[in-house]
Amino acid sequence: MRPLGYNSSNQLKEHSMKKAIFTALGLAIVALPALADVTVKDSWVRGTTPAQKATGAFMEITSSEAVTLLSASSPVAGVVEIHTMKMEDGVMKMRAIPKLDLPAGKGVKLQPGGNHVMLMDLKQQMKKGDVVPITLKIEGKDRKVQMLEVKAEVRDLAAPATMDHGHKH
Repeated sequence: MRPLGYNSSNQLKEHSMKKAIFTALGLAIVALPALADVTVKDSWVRGTTPAQKATGAFMEITSSEAVTLLSASSPVAGVVEIHTMKMEDGVMKMRAIPKLDLPAGKGVKLQPGGNHVMLMDLKQQMKKGDVVPITLKIEGKDRKVQMLEVKAEVRDLAAPATMDHGHKH
C-alpha cells in the first residue's frame, strides 16, 4: 500500500532523501561557529629597494569580539611575523611576538615604530602601487580560528612613519 499522494516508490525515496538533506543542512547551520566580525582598514606595505629583503605591513584591525591575532602569511615573503618595537635602555628594539590580543570594539593600529607585521625573505621588490596579499590568522575566545584576507597597497619607500588616515583601502 502506498502513502497518499505518492504514485511510485521512487517518489517516496526522493521525498525521504530530500527530508534527510534538509535536516542535515539545518543541523549544519546550527553548528556553524559564531565568528567575530573583524575588519581591517588603512592596510599598506612600505616599498623596498631591489636588494632589500624585509619590510613592514601596517593596518588597523577592529573586532566585534575579543580575539587574538595568531599569525600572518603572504606569498611575497618566505617568513612573516608579528613584531613589536619598544624602547629598552634608550635603544629602540624590534622583536617577534607570538600573538597580539585584539580587544572587542577597539581599533588596534599596526604602525611603524610599534606593533606591525614583518615581511622577511622577500621574493621580489615591493614597488609603489603593487598590492600585497596578506592572510591574518585570528582566534576567538572559543578557540575557533578564522582566516582574513587583506590586500595591502605598497606605498613609496619614503612613506612617513605615521599612518596616513586619509588614505583608506
